[in-house]
Amino acid sequence: MKNRKRNITMIAVLLFVCAAVLLNWSYNNRWGEPDAEMVSAEDEALAQANALSADGESVTASYFAEARLTRQVSRDEALQLLQSAATAETASQETIDSAMSAISAMATTSMKEAQIENLLIAKEFADCVVYIGDGRITVAVPAPEEGLSEDAVARITEIICSETEYEASQLSIIQVKA
Repeated sequence: MKNRKRNITMIAVLLFVCAAVLLNWSYNNRWGEPDAEMVSAEDEALAQANALSADGESVTASYFAEARLTRQVSRDEALQLLQSAATAETASQETIDSAMSAISAMATTSMKEAQIENLLIAKEFADCVVYIGDGRITVAVPAPEEGLSEDAVARITEIICSETEYEASQLSIIQVKA
């Protein structure tokens, strides 16, 4: 009886595999040869996308988007580690309190960075990324070929000093050129 069930199960699995192979083969054959017009249209769209990447503004915008994404990914990973440390069964109360304090500090820092970024964009900067940490604050802003003017640096410094407890000496401004 046991052998019979095993044999029936093996035959059923084999039939499912054969059916999957047959469906895959029929699906792939249904599409036929590639359409020359479609291929040329896709090549043209790819060429246009590459041309946009060569444009300075697109490259600068992608820098800021990548910087924000990298910052968010690293924060998410750190947050997961802190949450797993806080929820571990063997975690002491001191570990839990420390993890919760770090999570709270991370949330406060994240909100402050977003607030400063919004203020800088409102002050006529096209885009920016703000990093707060280790007793320093770093601001990356797009800059023209000749660099940021003294007025632009003063506006950035004013916003940072008014919105945070940091002083001008703790501020680094990175000029992202197109």
